[in-house]
Amino acid sequence: MSTLTDLSHAHRLDSQDELAAYRNSFVIPDPDLIYLDGNSLGRLVACSAERIGRVVEYEWADDLIRGWNAGWFESPFRAGAKIAQLVGAAPDQVLVTDSTSANLFKLVMAALLARPGRTRIVSDALNFPSDLYVLQGCIRLLGDRHHLHLAPSAGEIEPDLTALFDALDDQVALVTLSHVTFKSSYLYDAHEVTCRAQRVGALVLWDLSHSAGALPIALDQWGVDLAVGCTYKYLNGGPGSPAFLYVRQELQDQLDSPIWGWWGHTAPFEFDLHYRPAGGIGRFLAGSPPILSLLTMEAALDLMLEVGLERIRRKSVQLSEYMIALADERLAPLGFSLGSPRSTARRGSHVSLRHPAGFRISRALIEEMSVLPDFRQPDNLRFGLAPLYNSFADVWYAVDRLAAVVEEGRHLNYPATPAAVT
Repeated sequence: MSTLTDLSHAHRLDSQDELAAYRNSFVIPDPDLIYLDGNSLGRLVACSAERIGRVVEYEWADDLIRGWNAGWFESPFRAGAKIAQLVGAAPDQVLVTDSTSANLFKLVMAALLARPGRTRIVSDALNFPSDLYVLQGCIRLLGDRHHLHLAPSAGEIEPDLTALFDALDDQVALVTLSHVTFKSSYLYDAHEVTCRAQRVGALVLWDLSHSAGALPIALDQWGVDLAVGCTYKYLNGGPGSPAFLYVRQELQDQLDSPIWGWWGHTAPFEFDLHYRPAGGIGRFLAGSPPILSLLTMEAALDLMLEVGLERIRRKSVQLSEYMIALADERLAPLGFSLGSPRSTARRGSHVSLRHPAGFRISRALIEEMSVLPDFRQPDNLRFGLAPLYNSFADVWYAVDRLAAVVEEGRHLNYPATPAAVT
């Protein structure tokens, strides 16, 4: 066994970690639990717990309806300006509102209506299925005039970029992809794809759900048209926290939101009987924002802004490289294979390990070994590495317990049929 696989090596790496102290910024009631599902739901930030307490006990209980004029009304824009700093955008181009799917629907419909003479949408087979469902629904709503083209993948890990680029022509209205793919963690070169799509006159929409808060993003610099993303993964906003959308400033007054809600009206409290869209990003609001979850999420953003994404990305790469090296040595002989790109330049912040008995192994890890990953069909165990609270020791213990599960046959005690939520 090499020095790499010694626990003492993980402890040495932790002792050199400049971000180690930020773990104390999170609520961690069970220090023995190895939590590696930050790519699905981030841990609770201590300041968020304090914030929700103040909102409920004082702003809601005492201020009541007066809270809207004491900061609630502006919160979708205020939180959007904070997220803008994390995705490389000007503050008036990001808005916190609704869910990722609802925001995707708004921007897809707006984009397709803005390119009336074009009939094709380009995505890929690695995209999150919910995004594809939204696209299919938009096609139906617009009278089945559009065709969805999915570029194939190479072994479910990387897209076939040649096929993707070959699909771009003057009939493409929209190109929409996940910046980091949900299964394999493949990281697109968003700048290159955006440039190639725009050369043929298509609009480009990125889903940042698996990249926002995990790595540096430069939407303005890349010239991106549109983007959406969730806030409950690496941004640690909490379960079901509201999502965000980005619209490049030059496009804001050219695009129409398909949902004409009163919060998107230019003067919502005039109660005009005729809709007049707000100027700028505000036209993509619809109904009243979920204030409790929005303010809780907003508080968590301050921690990310304090640390900075360059430092977060640096540790993310170190954690994932360490996990892959351990897996090569300890898990490959047990039937595991890497389900993520090996190149750090093409990999996000989660690592996928594949095994034919992946679901049963994941259940044994959760039920018996105090390790929380997640599972994605058909055989992917995903390990979301969140640099602000995950340590190198977390990675070592996760791999060690993975090996123990298979070596001891613990997974054989669990059914092969996946549960409803994996």
